Amino acid sequence: MKRLVLFITTLLLLQANLGFGQRERIINLPTEDERKLHFGYYLGLNNNSYKISYLSETDANTPLPPTQSEFFVEVNESIGFNLGFIVDLRLHKNINLRFEPGLMSNSKELIFYNEEYLKYPAYNGTTNNIRDVSSTFLHLPLLFKFSTDRLNNIRPYVIGGVAYDYNFSSNEDNRDDNYDGEFRTTTHNFMYEVGIGMDFYFYFFKFSPSIRGVFAINNELVRDDGQILTTPAGAYEVEGPWTGPIDFLGTRGLYLNLTFE
Repeated sequence: MKRLVLFITTLLLLQANLGFGQRERIINLPTEDERKLHFGYYLGLNNNSYKISYLSETDANTPLPPTQSEFFVEVNESIGFNLGFIVDLRLHKNINLRFEPGLMSNSKELIFYNEEYLKYPAYNGTTNNIRDVSSTFLHLPLLFKFSTDRLNNIRPYVIGGVAYDYNFSSNEDNRDDNYDGEFRTTTHNFMYEVGIGMDFYFYFFKFSPSIRGVFAINNELVRDDGQILTTPAGAYEVEGPWTGPIDFLGTRGLYLNLTFE
């Protein structure tokens, strides 16, 4: 995915350079950008991962014992798909407000590395440290598109705004947690989205490839129910080896959208 994004970026920059260096030629769709309201659709790919931060062992709120070893989670992401439509409102000759609702799907594998903690007696000696997380969600971004002046049949732009995601596969209300093999995330999430792209004007339509970065604002982690751990010093409740040490877990994604308007 990263190589594909690098290739598309290089292609866009090359096309822009050629466009700015070319002589005046036939203009396709000369009144396209004068419309107050227009519509379109997009197809694309996504590569979603998680940004994860952890509680410090010296933090009074950490559920880890003081002697606990280092904990971390590896995220193995895969390529997913995007599909949606576009409502574009012209605010200014160089500024548009866009609503781009769509469906996104992707999957991730989480591998929990903490052998000592996962073998603690309170967790029945479990070594079940791999979780498959498949997600299908409704992505509802509201974005501002800032475009340069058009030169012949190309027009670069930057785009950014906020989005609401409804995760159909969150398992937030599932009573089973990681002790039962279920990794849960929140259903309602908020993101901010930024990107760059290029409008290409053809005879019948406008084609706009763009590269977007999507970053979670809220913590998407749903914590496991507590378990009672008995030690020589007494009994106390801890969250468990999967979600207990995690302070923040949020989506961090890269989108490649191909738009037709």
